[in-house]
Parts: sequence; structure tokens; C-alpha cells
Amino acid sequence: MSDKRGPNTMSRSVALWAAIIVVLVVLFQMLGTQSNRQVVSDLAYSDFLTQVEEGKVREVEIRGQELVGAMTDGQTFKTNAPNDPNLIDRLKAKNVHFKVQREEGRSLLMSILIQLLPFLLIIGIWFVIMRQMQGSSGRGAMGFGKSRARLLTEKQGRVTFDDVAGIDEAREELQEIVDFLKDPQKFQRLGGKIPKGALLVGSPGTGKTLLARAIAGEANVPFFTISGSDFVEMFVGVGASRVRDMFEQAKKNAPCIIFIDEIDAVGRHRGAGLGGGNDEREQTLNQLLVEMDGFEANEGIIIVAATNRPDVLDPALLRPGRFDRQVVVPRPDIVGREKILGVHMKKVPLAPDVQAKTIARGTPGFSGADLANLVNEAALLAARRGKRLVSMQEFEDAKDKVMMGSERRSMVMSDDEKRMTAYHEAGHALVALKEPASDPIHKATIIPRGRALGMVMRLPERDSYSYHRDKMYANLSVSMGGRVAEEVIFGYDKVSSGASGDIQYATQLAKTMVTQWGCRMRSARCSTLRTRRKCSSAIQCRASRMSRKKPRG
Repeated sequence: MSDKRGPNTMSRSVALWAAIIVVLVVLFQMLGTQSNRQVVSDLAYSDFLTQVEEGKVREVEIRGQELVGAMTDGQTFKTNAPNDPNLIDRLKAKNVHFKVQREEGRSLLMSILIQLLPFLLIIGIWFVIMRQMQGSSGRGAMGFGKSRARLLTEKQGRVTFDDVAGIDEAREELQEIVDFLKDPQKFQRLGGKIPKGALLVGSPGTGKTLLARAIAGEANVPFFTISGSDFVEMFVGVGASRVRDMFEQAKKNAPCIIFIDEIDAVGRHRGAGLGGGNDEREQTLNQLLVEMDGFEANEGIIIVAATNRPDVLDPALLRPGRFDRQVVVPRPDIVGREKILGVHMKKVPLAPDVQAKTIARGTPGFSGADLANLVNEAALLAARRGKRLVSMQEFEDAKDKVMMGSERRSMVMSDDEKRMTAYHEAGHALVALKEPASDPIHKATIIPRGRALGMVMRLPERDSYSYHRDKMYANLSVSMGGRVAEEVIFGYDKVSSGASGDIQYATQLAKTMVTQWGCRMRSARCSTLRTRRKCSSAIQCRASRMSRKKPRG
């Protein structure tokens, strides 16, 4: 939904600024007129009467109880006169020219207006500034408590479930919600109730927001979208007011769908903050809990939320009755990656040698956003090289750029550093070839990429969801192969710092194996006993060592 301002809004803004400028001009003119009329000195009424008797007063202007005039020497004065009935006779007796100015009705009203005008001007400027600050929401300066949920009406760029690939299970669960909204009688005749909420959980880039847009494209119902951070403000109570306003709008358009992106911004576990349970975020969460499942039934309103941090969400938000379903959106497998590449490759002219299956096999662990970025990088490389079609070479180069970083061909390295880098990477490759459990080598290079001076890239033959101990040991051996090669070729004193990343990876892997996966790291003695006695486990190795000890006495 666009937020562009129309000509009426622009004309109102111009008229408001023009009015402010006119008021300023009038104010300055009035102040200037008063300064021109300002007299030189104030005169006591008794002194004024003395000056009249001495014939030193030339003219007087009577303005009610105020007298303004001039002396014979040209000096002006003013004084306040009481109700003196003999004043006119005294002026006539001394031939003083006088005139009586009629009291104007503006004296009291205009003076009050002049006094209030600066305050009114400050309030007007504040109003304009606050309206500009709140203009993005389209609610004006007094729209703090109004919901910022936008009604999604996509005429162009409409996304449907046909554009979502690689996450079939999540799509099927959300397709059921869309079918319920289209034909609720199909489920209600068997006693089924519409789910109140669905929480999309997954890593960044797996397609949670894309799924929500697909729901909007498939369902013929109003679709409100809002971010979790749009609720929270610095003023306590504003977020709760926005939640109430959002559900009031949804009730008017029911049945409808409300999509809250990044709900962890407002749905964190209560009591973990510094506000003692009274801060703005917790008040907003309390109001959201009440609206989702309180005394008032919100029939026909489905909440769809997305987060990549379900562990920090409040348990009251995750219970059945609020978010009835938690839809996991995982990273795609090789079949899912091939389908996702097929979706993104439709917009790119491809050469005949491009094989989506081969690219999918070489991109393990890639999310949907990563694959979209890969296709885009390949198209940019082809355009930079002046080609009309995107070939397999561009996809390979784009994959290397995404996974290993850009080539740093301009980096100046000495021959000794190049030689040491070559032996270091050769050590990785040699150990990988000799380890049966290691993944096959895909590419080895000594051209600096990213922060690495060289790299040996291995690709698994298939997607792995669990790791065996022999493969963990193989990865540890391959990671330390470069350091060992440097020490064998150049000696102990010539070992470089190039293995810092390898040591960091091996340390983290070993720590994870022991503390999280329950693996026992074998020592050199244990390895010898394994070979000698052909033990099947570390427990048997320990038992063999214990049996070899001599009894006491």
C-alpha cells in the first residue's frame, strides 16, 4: 500500500506555512508600530498639571485615561489621568490643543491576542514538526496510538504458492489455512475450528516472508502486514494502543489474516528486561496475548508470525489457542534447492550447458535467499563479460565468489609466501585424499580470496543431517593437514600463522564433540590399543588398559 501524498495534502501544507508567515509579518508590523508610537518619557499627573499651568504643554491626545502629548520644546510624554472633570477646562484656559481619541473595542481583545500570539506560534510550529515526523504512518501528529498495519493489495508482483519451492511441508500447512478461509464449511461440518495463529520458524533467508506473501496472493481475504518493531515506542502504552487498533481494523474486515514479521521484537520472554514488568514491550505483549485469546472471540482473524529466534519467545505466546501451529521452514535439501533454482532461473536467459541439479549439489546449506543471490551474481558476471546468455562458468564463478569471497589478484605476495601457501593447501588436499570419511575435493586454489590466502574446497556427495565420529575425526585431520605440511617441509621454526583459522575451526569442532555430542577424544595410547586389541569402543580400550595394570602386593 503506497504512502504517497496527494495534491490536497501538499496544498494544505503550503497554506499552513503561508498562514504562519502572514502571522509573523503582522506581528512584526504591530510591534514596529508600537515602537514608533513609543514616547520618550513617562510623566506624573501632578507634574503634567504643573506644566499645563506654566504653559509648557503644546498639545495633548486623550485616550481614555491615558494622555499622550508634546511639550513646547518638542519632547513627547505620556501620563495616566484619573477621572478629573476639570481637565478640559484647564486645557482650554491655557490654550492647549487637545483631541479625544475614541476607545476602540480591540484594546482588551487585541492585547490578549498579542500576548498569546507567541505561544500560539510555538504550538503551531510544534504541530507542523510532529505532523512531518508522523507523516510516514499517514496518521498525523496525534496518531501515536494508531496501528501501522498496512492492508496488502498487490496488483503487480503478486506472489502465489507456485513461486514458493523447496519447502513443500510448510506450504501444505499454510495451504490448509487458505482453504479454510475460502471454504470454512468443509472443515466445520466435521467439528474442526479455524486455527488462531501460525508461527513460521526458520533460519534467516529460508522464505518465511515469501510464504506470508504467498498466503496474501492465494487467499481472497484482506491481508494486514506489520513488523514487530512497529508496536514498540518510547512512550509506555502506545504499543498496546496500536495492538487494540490493529485488531479493531481486522474485526471490521474479518475474515482476514494479520502477518507480524520478526515477532521476537515484541514477544520476548517477560521478566527478562529492565522495566520490572512495566516497560513498553511487556505491556504490548500483554495486550497482544489478550487480543489473540481473551474473553472476546476474534472469529475469522488468523495471526501469522515469523521469527528466527523461537527460543526467546514468551511461553504464553506459544501455547495452543494463540499460535496453534509452529511451521518449521528449514533450509532446502538438494531437491528443494533444484526447485528453488528453477524458480529464480526463469527470469534469466540461460545457456544450454546450465544444469540446475549440478548447481544444487554444489551448494549444500544454501537457503532460498542465498540461491537467489547466486543466480543474481551469475547474471551480473555474464553482463560484465558482455555475454547474452548466462553459462555454467558464470554460475561456478558466482558460487566461488559467494562461498569463498572475491579473488584478490592485485594482492602482492613474495615467492616464499606463495610457496608456503601452496604447500599448506597441498597438505589439506593430501590428508583429504587419504581420509576415507572425508568429503571429496571439489577445488583447490592458492589465489587469495576474501580473508584467506588459499583454500581447498570440499563438497559432500549428498546432504547430511547427522555426523559420524569417523567423519569428525577426518575433518579434524584435514584441518590440521596444512600446519603439518608446513612443519614437514620448512621445519619447526618456519611454521607460519596461516593455520590460525584451521586451528580455530578444529578447536571449536573438538569442543563441540566433547561438550555437546558426547564424543570422547582418543589419545595416542588409546589409538595404539585400538589397533592392537581391535577394540570397538573407547570403553573397551579403557577396560584393556585397566586389565594390563599389575595388582598391588
